[in-house]
Amino acid sequence: MPNPHCPDWATALLNGFSQIFLQRHPLCGLLCLLAILLTAPTLLGGALLGGVAGLLTAQRRGYTKEDRQAGLFSYNGILLGLLLSLALPWSVLLPPLIIAGGGLGAMLTQQWLKRTTGPRCLPAYTAPFVGMGWLLLGFPPPSPSPAALDMTLPDLLTAPLIGLGQVMFLDHPLAGALVAIGLLIANRRAAGWALFGSVVGLGFAWLQHDSSLALSGLGGYNPALVAVALGQRARGPWKPLTGILLAVFLTPGFAALGLAPLTAPFILACWLVHSTERLWHQTILDNEPCALRGNRPRLR
Repeated sequence: MPNPHCPDWATALLNGFSQIFLQRHPLCGLLCLLAILLTAPTLLGGALLGGVAGLLTAQRRGYTKEDRQAGLFSYNGILLGLLLSLALPWSVLLPPLIIAGGGLGAMLTQQWLKRTTGPRCLPAYTAPFVGMGWLLLGFPPPSPSPAALDMTLPDLLTAPLIGLGQVMFLDHPLAGALVAIGLLIANRRAAGWALFGSVVGLGFAWLQHDSSLALSGLGGYNPALVAVALGQRARGPWKPLTGILLAVFLTPGFAALGLAPLTAPFILACWLVHSTERLWHQTILDNEPCALRGNRPRLR
């Protein structure tokens, strides 16, 4: 529904920030934007540039307005702008690179949407961002590995919030708190699952005696995203729980391959859960007696 108090382009851009956490809610997006502004203001310009580039590309190329307003063509550009602003030093080439990446992200998203219209198709999630991030940066980690730290109770309490902030490369508890409030406003289930996923990532890192991974939030952001993606509309806990565990166990594999994980464990975990579920349902359908199958109503 159009917001009479906010221009269409602003709503679309704010929805792009909220789509990083799989929401369509301008206020949630505004709180995500404020998290960047208050905790890492040097990254805000790149995030806005990438998001606007994706939105303008979608508009100029005539992509569906509903998808533009939902922020589907902006969030990959926002993430790429954050990553490039963090990983590369400032130069005159950085803004054009972010603009080109944001525009390409919108075009890749559109091609994915065109080819995945059926209910059995896999969502793109942040795949355009991950692919372009790997190509542009040559697979380095986005930041140096933090040194080993002693765990204290305040650190343990704030680590799940830092995990939420690390989705946008923010390592401050305030950023995670603002994201959590935004999720709570947009979808209470999403907020609960996001914090739960981050806590599981923290717990796994703690069991591995990796205090730096736990306290920096780097072990929590992929499980948090998986939990939101699979848990906010799930009827039971098994899909999100399975996805969270997959993300936790997949993350070290990317590091072993010399790849920055980014959000790749989140994408792969969700795809595996979706594919397994659909294969299971297809197997049940194929083994169903023909008489029963013929009486099943056809679904579009």
